[in-house]
Amino acid sequence: MSAPDEAAVAEPVTRKQALVDWVAAGCKPPEDWRIGTEHEKFVFHRGDLSPVPYQGERGIGQFLARLQRFGWAPVHEGEHIIALKKDKGSITLEPGGQLELSGAPLENIHQSCREVQEHLRQVDEVARELDLGMIGLGFHPTARREDIPWMPKGRYAVMRNYMPKVGTLGLDMMLRTCTVQVNLDFSSERDMVHKFRVGLALQPLATALFANSPFVEGRPSGLLSYRSHVWTDTDNDRCGMLPFVFDEGMSFERYVEHVLDVPMYFVYRDGRYIDVAGQSFRDFMCGRLPGLPGEYPRMSDWEDHLSTLFPEVRMKRFIEMRGADGGPWGRLCALPAFWVGLLYSDRALDEALQLIADWSVEEISALREQVPREGLATRFRGGTLREVALEVLAISRRGLADRAWLDRRGRDEAHFLDLLDGIAQSGRTPAEELLEAWAGRWQQDVAPVFREFAY
Repeated sequence: MSAPDEAAVAEPVTRKQALVDWVAAGCKPPEDWRIGTEHEKFVFHRGDLSPVPYQGERGIGQFLARLQRFGWAPVHEGEHIIALKKDKGSITLEPGGQLELSGAPLENIHQSCREVQEHLRQVDEVARELDLGMIGLGFHPTARREDIPWMPKGRYAVMRNYMPKVGTLGLDMMLRTCTVQVNLDFSSERDMVHKFRVGLALQPLATALFANSPFVEGRPSGLLSYRSHVWTDTDNDRCGMLPFVFDEGMSFERYVEHVLDVPMYFVYRDGRYIDVAGQSFRDFMCGRLPGLPGEYPRMSDWEDHLSTLFPEVRMKRFIEMRGADGGPWGRLCALPAFWVGLLYSDRALDEALQLIADWSVEEISALREQVPREGLATRFRGGTLREVALEVLAISRRGLADRAWLDRRGRDEAHFLDLLDGIAQSGRTPAEELLEAWAGRWQQDVAPVFREFAY
């Protein structure tokens, strides 16, 4: 995330209704719905496979500087380039130097996949000049926490200090994880609620299909998605499954109430991040924030606060699906296809709602707990999650066919699900394929993953 534009929103916010109205303003008619794909990747030195610091002739700062040749404009924090922007997309830095593409809002998956391909072409060109490589996995396969260099962004310094106070794995989340996610629109409060519920209920399934982080510090961890496990002890105030979403009274206001009860991290003022970690946005709206007594929030502060929540599904003026491990480029196209098929077709959304209608919060939470270890073999209602995956993928495929967005070869968006269909048919997650390679041709050495699975 780049530094906010303080001039954009200066009006003080003192009423909860203003926050509710801000979120509700995200409602769009279906013809204006868009797809925003985000994905992160680890950058490493090709010579010794070590993580890359920000500084130096081959550092992340130089990487961002060279990407400007493709028309990207720099975003600075102090003397450092900490992001790039072009059109409605951006390239940003995660705390441990993970490069993230936050894609532009696009009409269809064909466009999203072309965007991913062009981005990977650009970063690969620069990486080769610097003798660097990039890889998409959910968790860094070899590096220890202390091996990862921190990026020079003020918000990360605040989070770095706060994370150990609220969980044991928050610093690992910041430094050693990568994800792929998709941001989707809603047309009304009712539509938001339906999409939120389907997203939360089926997020464990997405975690299983995309499980791709079995290694920790060079050895199998005993889990298929260690990234997903990390979120279980990062910060329980701001992570998890949000059971209230399934309550009768779920609404924009109910979500705002939840966000107001989540402790803050920081406030951005005069080009710097002020540490208010653990303090209350409710107090801020009353001018009683201990870190900034007598000051009131701006709407940009609300946007910042929303961005510091990390549930399995997150709402801003759109909905973010957050349950998947990072992976190779084909899966970067499959993730938005999976969710667009389910949520952007009335028929598919109705079918998905019917499928989960009698799932209890306890069952969904149990899936969330078991999937990082068991993947598609997780037991569910007398069967396994694999059977659910086959049914859900069929719904998504029908939803994509309903959209009828064709490419130049006359194919609709459903072909982007082929990779996921193969995973579901086999019942074997990507992580299990990595573990098989480790036990077999890699001779219990994780290093070959950087060669075989680099972008």
